[in-house]
Amino acid sequence: MTTVSFTTRDGVPSLELTGAGERPSAVSLEGARARIDAVLTGGGKTWRARLVLHTRRWGNPSLPVPSGRYRLVVDGAEAPRDSLETQGFEMLRASFDGGSGVVEVGPPQDPDELAPQGPAAVAARRAAAGEPLEDAVFFESFYGRNASCNPLALDREIARVAPHVPRYWSVVDLSVAVPEGATALVEGSASWWRARATSRLLVVNDWLRHGFRARPGQHVLQTWHGTPLKRLALHRPGFDPRRMAAVVRESRRWSILLAQNPYAARILRKAYAFLRRPIWVEGYPRNDVLTTHGPGGSGARGPAAAVRRGLGIGDGERVLLYAPTWRDDRELIVDFLDPQRLAEDADAVVLVRGHSRTLLPGSDVAGPRVIDVTGYPDVSRLVLASDALITDYSSVMFDYSVTGKPIYFFAPDLDHYRGRLRGFYFDLAERAPGPVVSTHGELVDALTDPAVTEVFSARYDAWRAVFNARDDGRAAERVVARLRDQGLLRG
Repeated sequence: MTTVSFTTRDGVPSLELTGAGERPSAVSLEGARARIDAVLTGGGKTWRARLVLHTRRWGNPSLPVPSGRYRLVVDGAEAPRDSLETQGFEMLRASFDGGSGVVEVGPPQDPDELAPQGPAAVAARRAAAGEPLEDAVFFESFYGRNASCNPLALDREIARVAPHVPRYWSVVDLSVAVPEGATALVEGSASWWRARATSRLLVVNDWLRHGFRARPGQHVLQTWHGTPLKRLALHRPGFDPRRMAAVVRESRRWSILLAQNPYAARILRKAYAFLRRPIWVEGYPRNDVLTTHGPGGSGARGPAAAVRRGLGIGDGERVLLYAPTWRDDRELIVDFLDPQRLAEDADAVVLVRGHSRTLLPGSDVAGPRVIDVTGYPDVSRLVLASDALITDYSSVMFDYSVTGKPIYFFAPDLDHYRGRLRGFYFDLAERAPGPVVSTHGELVDALTDPAVTEVFSARYDAWRAVFNARDDGRAAERVVARLRDQGLLRG
């Protein structure tokens, strides 16, 4: 008979199994983006397995496992059949269903408290609306799935020049690592509603939700999250009055819009009807690390080497970053490319980076010399650590070109995506700074052709002149200086 219980040790929650007889060979919890292996002790008469519901990933401190469902796997012993009701801990909530063998993990707050239109949320919003504004900054990146992109770079610069200004980060749960000195707030909690309603400055890279309305004296810096190739917002195919109304309503919440380059500024202003309000063309703060002016570097002690070591990549390995965009007609990462086959044929380590929209519904891919980095907090570090990029229509192409490293475009659905699904602002095949291919064989041929760099050098230079002229390593510095000069950041 195997029993199961939740326990805590030094404030860290665990799922513990105990049983009689021979000890199982392995016990684990297997989730879509995380796996926990048990610490096994005993054997003979009794044994114990402890599954710690915290994990340490990507060099971050130990944090709760991401929210979701985890299948309990017991190899060589009977699995427990008793269920455990939901139990709350300081940083998460968990339950166990003995019938299905599934552990359910979520944020520490009661789900009723986090319901956007629930009584607790309504009360928290009303209470926060009556409080005075605070000289603080509220950050959100990709709807709280991680702390990354332009908001992360601006957080680091604000911490440098105004260290006493409180910095709050919106997160989906407490598995999300936030920058040193910042406070993580679970979306929908009472403290989250208060911080969003009272912070004088909000820095976000996507839509604000849950009926946000800026109060007098409150300002929103919308950094956005990429120079657009694919059509956005009001420019998307098909006439949809509800979508058009939602776009205009959303853009009216923004005080300032950040653009990587003049091209993006023109597109974003029209796509979001962002009229008679300022667009700052300052380059992208997230790209500062990619230049010689930032804390980059490819030496043995630089961040690129540190990322490689953290991912378990050996010295001298060629590293390919595969980063496709998401698709409007599917929620998971596209499956046009077999990463393991590519790793074999190109003799390289393949880093698979799904779009942020595929993070929660998807699961990690695995294989020899294949590493899923969809959950890696900061894609800029992956750009530094890789030798070449493989993408399709993702805006990462406009960031990767800052480095001058090769870019390959694997686009087997080009005609469908361009003609029916989303559409482009320019002809990618005519302007791409690297080969555009549609089959695995063509991609491998391009990756192994030493002449590719020279063939596309003129296009690459022209591309950088248009899209990367302001990516000089000081974008965050300029943006924060403007915020301070205009009184939007105090302290």
